[in-house]
Amino acid sequence: MRSDPLTIGPTDLLAVAQAVMEREGIRQLPVTDKGALVGILTERNLREHMGYLDSTRVDGAMIEQALTIASTTPAIDAARTLLDRKINALPVVDDGRLVGIITRSDLLQLLIQLLERETGA
Repeated sequence: MRSDPLTIGPTDLLAVAQAVMEREGIRQLPVTDKGALVGILTERNLREHMGYLDSTRVDGAMIEQALTIASTTPAIDAARTLLDRKINALPVVDDGRLVGIITRSDLLQLLIQLLERETGA
């Protein structure tokens, strides 16, 4: 899990979100309003609004009912959820507050670490 992930506000323009995602090399941004998670914005959402990024707000493109997990959720359950739901990231929420995000890349890095330990590579 990546703690304290970058976020974007629901009234920000998609062009701002795209610039942040490109600059940081990320494919999704949790959307927060006054500290509460209100959605998630993905590269796919941006692609669906190409040509209108400078005039469309994040809340016009985001996924409002973002699937989330708690920080206590085992990594294997997070991996199963990502695979079963065919999504790339899960916001991590504790007590209604966004505390992190876990992505397929994070889980692949974990797998590499475990395999390296096992093989001594």
